[in-house]
Formats: sequence, structure tokens, C-alpha cells
Amino acid sequence: MKKIAVGCDHGGIVLKPAVVAALEALGAEVVDFGTYDESSVDYPVYGLKVAEAVASGECDAGVLMCGTGIGISISANKVKGIRAAVTTNVFMAEMTKRHNNANIIALGGRVITPEEAQDIVKAWYNAEYEGGRHQKRLDMIADIENKYFK
Repeated sequence: MKKIAVGCDHGGIVLKPAVVAALEALGAEVVDFGTYDESSVDYPVYGLKVAEAVASGECDAGVLMCGTGIGISISANKVKGIRAAVTTNVFMAEMTKRHNNANIIALGGRVITPEEAQDIVKAWYNAEYEGGRHQKRLDMIADIENKYFK
């Protein structure tokens, strides 16, 4: 069983119940880092919480949600070792795991429906990293991190 961190702001909370349900149906243990209602909050807070949980190994991977998925993914990607990718469809979700080994996906509550979010999460969760030629590229990304993250 994988331990999956979830987090969202007010723009992504519309997706959270569906995402949590999909993850639990897949057998994942879900750790919810908030937010818990539609009150306006700052997405970097939740992007950081989830990213730190994944980077530290507390959780195996994460799902973030904001209005578009963009802002919260940018926040998460500021944490060394995080590869957070905005996904808006099943193909993107599968490929970001298969080729980029994304350890966090980001979804937009104003971009996709809860049903689409469930399909995207399932595709990402079930996809396997292919390694091979893709590992060279991930190593290059790690080199960039090592250069700029002091």
C-alpha cells in the first residue's frame, strides 16, 4: 500500500473528495494536509506541506489541487527532489509517471471535473516508471537541482 499526501487550496477543494475516494479505492493510505473548506487560503502553504512530506519519505507520492494546478505545482517544485506535474487528462497522467517519474501530480478544480480527476489519479497511480533513456533526463534534472539548491 502506498501512502499518498493530498493538499489543496480553496480552488481545488472541489476535487478533493473524489481524489481521496479514488486513492482509497486503489488501496492507498491518504494523508490529508488540508485545506478543509472553501475559505480563501494561499496555495504555496499546501504545495509545501505535500512536497515536504514526499521529499522526506513520510509519504510515497502526492496529489495537489488548486484552481488550475499551476501555482500549487510551482510551489511544490521548489522542494528538492520533487517532480510535480500539472495533468489535465489521463494520457498526461500516465506519461508523467512513465517518462518523468512524477512523484506529485497537480490538478485544477476550475479545469477538470471530479470524475476526470478520479480517472487522472487512477492512471498516474497505476502507471509504472519506465526508466531506461528517461533516467538520464531525470539525472540531468537532479544535476540542475544540485547546482541551484544549496
